[in-house]
Amino acid sequence: MTERTLAIIKPDAVRKKVIGRIIQRIEDEGFEILGLKMVHLTREEARKFYYVHKDKPFYESLTDFMSSGPSVVLLLERENAIKHWREVMGATDPAQARPGTLRRQFGFSIERNAVHGSDSPQTAEYEIAFFFG
Repeated sequence: MTERTLAIIKPDAVRKKVIGRIIQRIEDEGFEILGLKMVHLTREEARKFYYVHKDKPFYESLTDFMSSGPSVVLLLERENAIKHWREVMGATDPAQARPGTLRRQFGFSIERNAVHGSDSPQTAEYEIAFFFG
């Protein structure tokens, strides 16, 4: 089933200058890029975007990090986009991610792990609307 998902190239990956390499991988994996823009979230926008995590201990550091510099947000489409993008990203902890995944290749820590992806159709709908209206 063709579906859409949101991908974010996080501030750590933007600082490392690996945007192009990540986009190349996205295209190599058969995704259509339907939308792409660079954003610099304010702390308030980051708090709104990650609202689902507001009661978790990492919420403050995550929102600080995500507002620390520019990110690139992408609207992606392909068959089983959500599942496939999550496989390409790899485990949240780069140390646990399989070789060849983006987080293993470019991530530094659980928080500074280079990329984000929607985890369900409902989340994708919310996240896509957040950035692309």
